[in-house]
Amino acid sequence: MEIAAQLKRGISRQFSTGSLLRTLSRQFSRQSSLDPRRTNLRFSLGRQSSLDPIRRSPVNEELSVPENLDSTMQMLFMACRGDVKGVEDLLNEGTDVNSIDLDGRTALHIAACEGQIEVVKLLLSRKANIDARDRWGSTAAADAKYYGNVEIYNILKARGAKTPKIRKTPMAVANPREVPEYELNPLELQVRKSDGITKGSYQVAKWNGTKVSVKILDKDSYSDPDSINAFKYELTLLEKVRHPNVVQFVGAVTQNIPMMIVSEYHPKGDLGSYLQKKGRLSLSKALRYALDIARGMNYLHECKPDPVIHCDLKPKNILLDSGGQLKVAGFGLLRLSKMSPDKVKLAQSGSHIDASNVYMAPEVYRDELFDRSVDSFSFGLILYEMIEGVQPFHPKPPEEAIKMICLEGKRPPFKSKSRSYPPDLKELIEECWNPEPVVRPIFSEVIVRLDKIVGHCSRQAWWKDTFKLPWK
Repeated sequence: MEIAAQLKRGISRQFSTGSLLRTLSRQFSRQSSLDPRRTNLRFSLGRQSSLDPIRRSPVNEELSVPENLDSTMQMLFMACRGDVKGVEDLLNEGTDVNSIDLDGRTALHIAACEGQIEVVKLLLSRKANIDARDRWGSTAAADAKYYGNVEIYNILKARGAKTPKIRKTPMAVANPREVPEYELNPLELQVRKSDGITKGSYQVAKWNGTKVSVKILDKDSYSDPDSINAFKYELTLLEKVRHPNVVQFVGAVTQNIPMMIVSEYHPKGDLGSYLQKKGRLSLSKALRYALDIARGMNYLHECKPDPVIHCDLKPKNILLDSGGQLKVAGFGLLRLSKMSPDKVKLAQSGSHIDASNVYMAPEVYRDELFDRSVDSFSFGLILYEMIEGVQPFHPKPPEEAIKMICLEGKRPPFKSKSRSYPPDLKELIEECWNPEPVVRPIFSEVIVRLDKIVGHCSRQAWWKDTFKLPWK
């Protein structure tokens, strides 16, 4: 009784009728219910959900209610056994008719699976949520239909119950045990429209109460092999990278439609928007940001067995976390074809080139073979922008600026005062955007050189009060 009372007071519930349901349904994509995480139990005896990919083997032995179970689990056991009186007693004692186990299954789900007609009628008379969905999206009607319990199915359908359509995704596995570890339950994701902080293909969402960024595959893409391959490629890269200066992969939905990629959310937005608002950065901040980017890129380039070439490194693909640290994002959006041990090429020539991306290396723009040095080229232009406060060749249009850089071989002028360019910084930028790829430094070298520049500036007191060491 005490556990039931606590649950009743403290946890949200499923509702089948009433104005509260209508209000909540607009806010949450997942149904409200008793929180099973308080007990961390799942009902594993008897028939399982019709959409459960594991389809755990039913236990055929005579069921008896184990001791020390809370009222929710007791009700599920009694529903499975067909104990109408036991279920009724628990309901009379205050147990919620829509309470769920760890898999989101209600007593109505269990009774529908087991063909317990009288229990189903009792639960419906107590206003059980007829369309409650378990963690796999199955309803009581779907479970009754799957297990051939026709009379129960007809009772539920007569009351307007819905049977979810089963749609196979292009990444659906043949063997349920092959479901990838990163697979997320889509019912745990509450997706809402972008609020302007993250624009583009990612939307802000909540996953178990935590804000995340979600990329949803467009519905027209499921029949397009190129779109599916691009989705798989991005997912493969995100899954294997882990670094403080690289955006964190959370998980994905591949066994349900819509398919989604979920990553960490950054409320402060991207570096491009930040620079547009702030303009020229202080030297200390520019160098700190440059080191964040270089460390993230060095990690990607050192990935084994093959380096991850970003190929689209730009301020919009660099995110700021709540602690003011930069994280590289947006890699894996361009598919590359390996032409030799060190050289690659765009898999789809020219089709995904952004004509307004002034940070693009000439080799990529001209659709030639290239290596990881294209990211060093982009890095040089980003570092230039952080110090100068404007995009290369501003105020010329980006489409004109990129032609000047990639076709005419021109580079933007250094306009800031000499103090903005301490010894070796200007030289580093010029080497990064050198037209010859072999001249451009790799990121492990960039990190060493930036560290030396920071050390030199601190000894010379270049930034005085504007620079604070992290340990002070």
